[in-house]
Amino acid sequence: MAAAKAKQAEAERDDAPDEETEQPAAKPKMKLPSLKLTIIVAASLLVLGGGGAAAYLVFGGAAHDKPVQAVVKPAIFVDLPDVLVNLSNAGTDRTQYLKVKIVLELPDASLVPQIQPLMPRVMDAFQTYLRELRPTDLDGSAGLYRLKEELTRRVNAAVAPNRITAVLFKEIVVQ
Repeated sequence: MAAAKAKQAEAERDDAPDEETEQPAAKPKMKLPSLKLTIIVAASLLVLGGGGAAAYLVFGGAAHDKPVQAVVKPAIFVDLPDVLVNLSNAGTDRTQYLKVKIVLELPDASLVPQIQPLMPRVMDAFQTYLRELRPTDLDGSAGLYRLKEELTRRVNAAVAPNRITAVLFKEIVVQ
Protein backbone atom coordinates (compact mmCIF):
# COMPACT_ATOMS: atom_id res chain seq x y z
CA MET A 1 0.00 0.00 0.00
CA ALA A 2 2.82 2.28 0.69
CA ALA A 3 4.04 1.59 -2.80
CA ALA A 4 0.65 2.55 -4.27
CA LYS A 5 0.56 5.83 -2.32
CA ALA A 6 4.09 6.69 -3.54
CA LYS A 7 3.03 6.06 -7.15
CA GLN A 8 -0.03 8.23 -6.76
CA ALA A 9 1.99 11.08 -5.26
CA GLU A 10 4.48 10.78 -8.10
CA ALA A 11 1.71 10.91 -10.71
CA GLU A 12 0.26 14.05 -9.11
CA ARG A 13 3.67 15.69 -9.28
CA ASP A 14 3.94 14.80 -12.97
CA ASP A 15 0.48 16.26 -13.69
CA ALA A 16 1.21 19.49 -11.79
CA PRO A 17 2.89 22.11 -13.95
CA ASP A 18 6.57 22.56 -13.27
CA GLU A 19 7.10 26.06 -11.86
CA GLU A 20 10.51 26.45 -13.44
CA THR A 21 9.61 25.36 -16.97
CA GLU A 22 5.95 26.11 -17.36
CA GLN A 23 5.20 29.67 -16.24
CA PRO A 24 2.23 31.45 -17.63
CA ALA A 25 3.21 33.95 -20.38
CA ALA A 26 4.09 37.20 -18.62
CA LYS A 27 4.17 40.61 -20.30
CA PRO A 28 7.69 41.51 -21.44
CA LYS A 29 9.30 44.36 -19.50
CA MET A 30 9.85 47.65 -21.40
CA LYS A 31 13.54 48.43 -21.38
CA LEU A 32 14.37 52.16 -21.30
CA PRO A 33 16.87 53.43 -23.90
CA SER A 34 20.37 53.99 -22.66
CA LEU A 35 21.63 57.46 -21.75
CA LYS A 36 24.10 57.42 -24.65
CA LEU A 37 21.36 56.73 -27.19
CA THR A 38 19.17 59.45 -25.70
CA ILE A 39 21.96 62.03 -26.00
CA ILE A 40 22.69 61.06 -29.63
CA VAL A 41 19.03 61.36 -30.61
CA ALA A 42 18.66 64.72 -28.84
CA ALA A 43 21.81 66.09 -30.50
CA SER A 44 20.62 64.90 -33.92
CA LEU A 45 17.28 66.64 -33.47
CA LEU A 46 19.01 69.87 -32.45
CA VAL A 47 21.28 69.78 -35.50
CA LEU A 48 18.41 69.06 -37.88
CA GLY A 49 16.24 71.75 -36.29
CA GLY A 50 19.04 74.32 -36.45
CA GLY A 51 19.79 73.46 -40.06
CA GLY A 52 16.14 73.76 -40.99
CA ALA A 53 15.85 77.13 -39.28
CA ALA A 54 18.99 78.40 -41.02
CA ALA A 55 17.73 77.19 -44.41
CA TYR A 56 14.41 78.92 -43.82
CA LEU A 57 16.10 82.21 -42.97
CA VAL A 58 18.54 82.05 -45.87
CA PHE A 59 16.26 80.79 -48.63
CA GLY A 60 12.70 81.53 -47.71
CA GLY A 61 12.60 83.78 -44.71
CA ALA A 62 11.67 87.37 -44.19
CA ALA A 63 14.99 88.56 -45.59
CA HIS A 64 13.71 88.17 -49.16
CA ASP A 65 10.42 89.94 -48.60
CA LYS A 66 11.99 93.32 -49.36
CA PRO A 67 13.66 93.76 -52.75
CA VAL A 68 17.34 94.61 -52.45
CA GLN A 69 18.48 97.43 -54.68
CA ALA A 70 22.20 97.57 -55.23
CA VAL A 71 23.77 100.86 -56.14
CA VAL A 72 25.44 100.35 -59.49
CA LYS A 73 27.99 102.91 -60.56
CA PRO A 74 28.13 103.54 -64.28
CA ALA A 75 31.38 102.49 -65.87
CA ILE A 76 33.68 105.30 -66.95
CA PHE A 77 35.71 104.75 -70.11
CA VAL A 78 38.57 106.83 -71.51
CA ASP A 79 39.60 106.31 -75.13
CA LEU A 80 43.29 106.40 -75.93
CA PRO A 81 44.80 107.29 -79.29
CA ASP A 82 45.44 104.39 -81.66
CA VAL A 83 48.80 102.70 -81.19
CA LEU A 84 50.72 101.42 -84.23
CA VAL A 85 54.05 99.65 -83.65
CA ASN A 86 56.24 97.23 -85.55
CA LEU A 87 56.68 93.93 -83.74
CA SER A 88 60.07 92.46 -82.86
CA ASN A 89 61.35 89.84 -85.30
CA ALA A 90 64.45 87.71 -85.70
CA GLY A 91 65.53 89.55 -88.86
CA THR A 92 64.52 86.73 -91.17
CA ASP A 93 60.79 87.35 -91.18
CA ARG A 94 59.07 90.22 -92.84
CA THR A 95 58.21 93.16 -90.62
CA GLN A 96 54.87 92.81 -88.91
CA TYR A 97 52.83 95.63 -87.43
CA LEU A 98 50.42 95.77 -84.51
CA LYS A 99 47.58 98.27 -84.46
CA VAL A 100 45.66 98.53 -81.18
CA LYS A 101 42.69 100.67 -80.13
CA ILE A 102 42.60 100.77 -76.34
CA VAL A 103 40.05 102.00 -73.80
CA LEU A 104 40.77 102.45 -70.10
CA GLU A 105 38.04 101.52 -67.62
CA LEU A 106 38.03 103.75 -64.53
CA PRO A 107 36.26 103.05 -61.23
CA ASP A 108 35.22 106.68 -60.72
CA ALA A 109 34.62 109.71 -62.94
CA SER A 110 36.73 111.90 -60.64
CA LEU A 111 39.86 110.08 -61.86
CA VAL A 112 39.55 111.35 -65.45
CA PRO A 113 41.02 114.83 -64.75
CA GLN A 114 43.77 113.26 -62.65
CA ILE A 115 44.79 110.76 -65.35
CA GLN A 116 44.56 113.04 -68.43
CA PRO A 117 47.82 114.93 -67.69
CA LEU A 118 49.62 111.58 -67.34
CA MET A 119 48.59 110.24 -70.78
CA PRO A 120 52.00 110.86 -72.40
CA ARG A 121 53.57 108.65 -69.73
CA VAL A 122 50.92 105.94 -70.35
CA MET A 123 51.43 106.05 -74.13
CA ASP A 124 55.21 105.82 -73.68
CA ALA A 125 54.78 102.73 -71.49
CA PHE A 126 52.55 101.17 -74.16
CA GLN A 127 54.93 101.94 -77.04
CA THR A 128 57.96 100.63 -75.19
CA TYR A 129 56.29 97.36 -74.22
CA LEU A 130 54.48 96.68 -77.50
CA ARG A 131 57.64 97.13 -79.63
CA GLU A 132 59.28 94.22 -77.75
CA LEU A 133 56.46 91.79 -78.51
CA ARG A 134 56.86 89.02 -81.06
CA PRO A 135 53.95 87.93 -83.25
CA THR A 136 53.87 84.60 -81.37
CA ASP A 137 53.25 86.49 -78.10
CA LEU A 138 49.83 87.49 -79.43
CA ASP A 139 48.68 84.01 -80.47
CA GLY A 140 45.32 82.91 -79.09
CA SER A 141 43.17 84.28 -76.33
CA ALA A 142 45.81 83.46 -73.70
CA GLY A 143 48.28 85.77 -75.43
CA LEU A 144 45.76 88.60 -75.56
CA TYR A 145 44.85 88.04 -71.91
CA ARG A 146 48.54 88.30 -70.91
CA LEU A 147 48.85 91.46 -73.02
CA LYS A 148 45.80 92.99 -71.33
CA GLU A 149 47.11 92.16 -67.84
CA GLU A 150 50.57 93.56 -68.59
CA LEU A 151 49.17 96.78 -70.05
CA THR A 152 46.89 97.20 -67.00
CA ARG A 153 49.89 96.75 -64.72
CA ARG A 154 51.92 99.34 -66.68
CA VAL A 155 49.11 101.90 -66.73
CA ASN A 156 48.64 101.55 -62.97
CA ALA A 157 52.37 102.09 -62.49
CA ALA A 158 52.26 105.20 -64.69
CA VAL A 159 49.24 106.80 -62.99
CA ALA A 160 50.08 105.81 -59.39
CA PRO A 161 48.69 106.43 -56.76
CA ASN A 162 45.52 106.34 -58.89
CA ARG A 163 44.36 102.99 -60.27
CA ILE A 164 42.38 101.93 -63.31
CA THR A 165 40.04 98.95 -63.36
CA ALA A 166 41.04 97.42 -66.69
CA VAL A 167 42.51 97.88 -70.13
CA LEU A 168 39.99 97.00 -72.82
CA PHE A 169 40.69 96.35 -76.50
CA LYS A 170 38.45 97.91 -79.12
CA GLU A 171 40.49 96.60 -82.01
CA ILE A 172 43.65 94.54 -82.48
CA VAL A 173 45.21 94.03 -85.90
CA VAL A 174 48.46 92.19 -86.64
CA GLN A 175 49.74 92.60 -90.23
